[in-house]
Amino acid sequence: MTEFERSTFERALEHYGPDAQITMVLEEMSELQKELCKYRRGRANYDHIAEEIADVSIMLDQMRLLFQCGGAVQGWRLEKVRRLAQRIAEDETNV
Repeated sequence: MTEFERSTFERALEHYGPDAQITMVLEEMSELQKELCKYRRGRANYDHIAEEIADVSIMLDQMRLLFQCGGAVQGWRLEKVRRLAQRIAEDETNV
């Protein structure tokens, strides 16, 4: 995240408060879920999907700052990507 983003997200957390931003991340994830369900029903709007992914990404960055867990998130992300790669490789071997 850029310094501008970090500063803005910290200001948002201070301005709106942690509880409001936690509620907002849940709302944004729900909106993304709704757009993905529309996609599965054949009513995709790729611009809406992109917008909701951006909203969720912004809110997740705020959650990383709020819970001061950026390093832990990065560690878990790396571990989970490694596991995914391993499962794919195993699946490809078993075909």
